[in-house]
Amino acid sequence: MIHSFLMIGQSNMAGRGYRKEVSSIYDEHIKMQRNGLWQIMSEPINFDRPSAGVGLAASFAASWRLDNSKEEIGLIPCADGGTSLDDWAVGGALFEHAISQAKFAQRTSKIAGILWHQGENDCSPEKAEKYGEKFSIIIEVLRKELNIPEVPLVIGGLGSFLSEGIFGQYFASYPLINQALEEFAKTQANCYFVTAKGLTANADNIHFNALSQRILGIRYYSAFSNLKHLLDPHHDEENVLATIYNHPYTKTEKIKLLEHEFAVGNIEPKDFLSELTILNRE
Repeated sequence: MIHSFLMIGQSNMAGRGYRKEVSSIYDEHIKMQRNGLWQIMSEPINFDRPSAGVGLAASFAASWRLDNSKEEIGLIPCADGGTSLDDWAVGGALFEHAISQAKFAQRTSKIAGILWHQGENDCSPEKAEKYGEKFSIIIEVLRKELNIPEVPLVIGGLGSFLSEGIFGQYFASYPLINQALEEFAKTQANCYFVTAKGLTANADNIHFNALSQRILGIRYYSAFSNLKHLLDPHHDEENVLATIYNHPYTKTEKIKLLEHEFAVGNIEPKDFLSELTILNRE
């Protein structure tokens, strides 16, 4: 049975980290949903825009695998960049799409958690004041529709860099959203808040950079596995990331990666066959 996780929110859940800045995460037992089916995860997982890149889900899944080495995890990507909380309202396109994708996943998996990151688009005092009330309706109906009343919901804070960039004037109220997110998590059952303290951004000062997304995924997993809020950085997150990167590839993974390199034109046919022959002898 695949243990699946629904990914919802806006661009920092989808991921905008630059893939060239971090090592890859590849594991045949980490799957992502495409067209209602499971395939081995590759980044970008949540391809909502041409700018999609590294998000938090890969390191979350890899952290999960460290504790569940004999089981499979599946990611259900449904985040959409630039969307507001109102865009996620019950009955709207994003909400209905997430429900439909999650129900596809439930045919062959058990939903074990919900991952949410959103709020940049709601950075105003007026919207922050109503955030908890609106979000609670969305989550309540989502749980009911999918019959997952008690699975953990992990939500992350916004980065402190938001007010520092060229678009900083639009994000001056980000602390109010962080406060609303944390208060929501602390007053709702089966909900856990994760801090973004110490994390850094791309040059736009809107999106977490690739390394910060890797760290954020580890933090999300820490909150999920311990069923506790993570209000300060995890003490061992860099060591966890190093362990993830040092994952030795299996024979199947080596073959799949070789096939990919051949499919995208990076290896000549004779070299592909030669390396494939060597791998099949292992």
